[in-house]
Amino acid sequence: MPREKDHQERKPESQRGSRAPRSGGLAARGVASLTSRWAARLDAGHDTVFSAAGVWPLLALLAEVADGPARRELEDVLGAPAQEAANAARALLAELPAAEGLNAALGLWTRRTLPLDAAWLATLPEGSHTPLSGDASADRAALDAWASRQTGGLIDRMPVEVDASTLLVLASALSLTTEWTHPFEDHATHDPASGPWAGAGLRMLTRRTAGIDTVSVAHTPAGPVTIVRVEGLTGIDVHLLLGDPGMGPGEVIGAGTGVLTGRLGTTPAEELPYGDDVAPGLTKDETEGAFPAPRMLSLRTPPFHLTADHDLLRIPDVFGLTAATDATRGHFPGIGAFPLSIRAAAQSAMAEFGPLGFKAAAVTAIATRAMAVSGGRLTRVTATLDRPFGFAAVQRSTGLCLATGWVATPRTRA
Repeated sequence: MPREKDHQERKPESQRGSRAPRSGGLAARGVASLTSRWAARLDAGHDTVFSAAGVWPLLALLAEVADGPARRELEDVLGAPAQEAANAARALLAELPAAEGLNAALGLWTRRTLPLDAAWLATLPEGSHTPLSGDASADRAALDAWASRQTGGLIDRMPVEVDASTLLVLASALSLTTEWTHPFEDHATHDPASGPWAGAGLRMLTRRTAGIDTVSVAHTPAGPVTIVRVEGLTGIDVHLLLGDPGMGPGEVIGAGTGVLTGRLGTTPAEELPYGDDVAPGLTKDETEGAFPAPRMLSLRTPPFHLTADHDLLRIPDVFGLTAATDATRGHFPGIGAFPLSIRAAAQSAMAEFGPLGFKAAAVTAIATRAMAVSGGRLTRVTATLDRPFGFAAVQRSTGLCLATGWVATPRTRA
């Protein structure tokens, strides 16, 4: 009878071992959803690294000050009304730097001639706003220095260019570092018998740890995905995700985000059957040997060091930025009276998985330009002062001449 009761209470396989979402917050769900959307557009044949957590807050802050089609597109991607998403973004940017091993920062640079709404500026973190000098090389150096400082040197360059047309740059920087709770050994090689890495003589990190509860298998329409959680000392974990041959990054990474948000169920390793290839990359057996625990995980994985630059406007629909790039009208009246459209949006990212720990960083920037003037006939007046001239400084309200003078000798370049 007890065995029958156990069977009756047993959850369906699609739900067994599912974890509740780590964060029920809007930002966590929004970042997971954007991660999945972005992953679905990646090329499976190329290394890459990206951070939706670096993009989502910027989209949320822009949505709050946008109108028309641009606002609607951004809200669709954010998965929430603009005001709610912006509040969640501000909370996220405030909370992340307080967590051990994490740093996050927001930066805003604007041309001095760009009138800004004081109420909007007040919603941004204190000290985040800096005027652009108008000197492209000096501004480039200042923005690059900010990126390097905020990521501890992991990213040394702002991913967008600053030129005469740039009126505003809104950027985020995110970096994380952690050491493994159990380090890896780094003197093994492996030759896969098949697949694209066959015969490659891979450098492998290896370790044996007690317990198998950090391993589970997600169930997706495209097939199973093995998830191995590598724990860090600062509360930061790295989830290694492996799908069946032929599964692409959208399907494999989507499984990881689906588990995090509770959309997909998992089967824990404890409930997997014994045998070879019980899930992608997994075998489960019983063996003789001395080990201080009845369950052991033997993990082998290649180390990696990845860098990537992403032009977000190459796939603007993923980020809800299609309408906002239309330069024939302004899209962000909440920033100020000047009509602005998106000129550039990009991210630089890196990640390193080594024997002792993990580090990653991303700098994301969105730059705006003024609304384009429509074509047609233009009346132009040109004034050239190329001989001695006078001047007067006048108080507008009273007509009072405050200062008067004459320029008889022009300044020269020498």
